[in-house]
Amino acid sequence: MYLLDTDTITHPNAGNPTVVGRLQTADDPEIGATIITRVEFLRGRYDYLLKATTSAEILRAQELLLRTEELLYQIPTITFDDAAAAIYDRLRGTKGLRKTGNADLLIASIALSQRATLVTRNLGHFRTIRGMQVIDWAD
Repeated sequence: MYLLDTDTITHPNAGNPTVVGRLQTADDPEIGATIITRVEFLRGRYDYLLKATTSAEILRAQELLLRTEELLYQIPTITFDDAAAAIYDRLRGTKGLRKTGNADLLIASIALSQRATLVTRNLGHFRTIRGMQVIDWAD
């Protein structure tokens, strides 16, 4: 299974040909996103809409929010479960990961519990986590 990180899930939405092509030719057809990625993506869209100050910005933000919701509807959401919780607790106690952001630890916990490959541009955020499989499709 491939899990799309927040920085990668935006690419199909924007029509990035490299990411779209890799999605279409992935060797594992199972592709999803974590609940954390979903929250981060939608939070950005909500903030954009609420901070818009002109009618043109509001219309654009609304369009992006609706397109994002359509995209997320098509991609399975992988939730934080008991297995991910156990991994998360272990990761939070790992000395070398104390500076890693909480959202990244949650995403890593879900990916590890699913034995999934995380597709992200932020390889450095995850490579130090033992057992993580990470790749970048946007290159």
